[in-house]
Amino acid sequence: MSLELVAKAREAALCATKIFNDPLVTFKSEAFIVLMMIAWTYLHHAYFRKKGIDFRYRKEGSRKLDKTRHGAVKHWELERCLNDPACPLDGDSSRNLRFLIGLRHEIEHQMTRSLDNFLSGRYQASILNFNHYVKELFGARSGIDTHLTYSLQFVELAEGQVRRHEDENPLPTNLVSFVTEFDKALSHEEYNSPRFSYRLFFKKKLVNRPGQADRVIEFIDPNSDAAKAIDREFWVKKEVERPKFRPADVVRKVKEAGFLGFRVQPEHRDFWEKEGAKDPAKGYGVEVAGQWYWYESWVERCIAHCRDAGDRYEQPVPKRGKKA
Repeated sequence: MSLELVAKAREAALCATKIFNDPLVTFKSEAFIVLMMIAWTYLHHAYFRKKGIDFRYRKEGSRKLDKTRHGAVKHWELERCLNDPACPLDGDSSRNLRFLIGLRHEIEHQMTRSLDNFLSGRYQASILNFNHYVKELFGARSGIDTHLTYSLQFVELAEGQVRRHEDENPLPTNLVSFVTEFDKALSHEEYNSPRFSYRLFFKKKLVNRPGQADRVIEFIDPNSDAAKAIDREFWVKKEVERPKFRPADVVRKVKEAGFLGFRVQPEHRDFWEKEGAKDPAKGYGVEVAGQWYWYESWVERCIAHCRDAGDRYEQPVPKRGKKA
């Protein structure tokens, strides 16, 4: 029975990938997330069955099995599997799935057309994590990597095209709030873990002479001199998934740094207007669904500004008394 569940899990994961890579499908994110939830649930059930762990729900205060109204035994859903001490996943892989579960709750009752590019790094991590664990738990022959390859593109891999698509189809405010809140709870290491979100840097490769390797993607060791040179050259490039802050969040962080006299108005407003900080070219923030969000770099800039101002912002601003 475990092997049958593994087979179903693999099939669901491959279907998820096939749908996401299909250029004719416009319902990519929604279909991918649902199918990956099924794949990961089956994989957990297969593992629990292999270990002799009962993953069936029972009626509260009873040993009787809990069933649907049509008589089917209720089994643990994915979130319940992740919460169990026997769950075999590492923390970052689990966080990736918890994010996708929360995302599914936000999008199941409405359509959005901008998720495919905005969160693709987290989808990529989920499928890579699945391939890793299905092989680790059930042997290398259970992997799905032999069925997958690079998806051919009909357009060049250019950030401008992705940006234009996002601008035309902005994320709904509920999704922005969910992503922002989830990411803010992560540490720097958790946020940048490839198990949570798998991000790649693309650069066109020019060969020196005919006959050299012609693969679309070539991987280099991240610790190599070439990779370090790329990091030095492109570290300032804007990321698409950085944590985002509203003005009140910025001010709160500045106050936590010891500058109690820095308020949303007029101090913060006057400072960003003076700096022209909402110019996208400066990389201090981004507008999403009509709402401006600041990046961590702007928080650091505000703290540096307060520090340079001496004791001007160190004392809280006294509240104005009522007029007689």
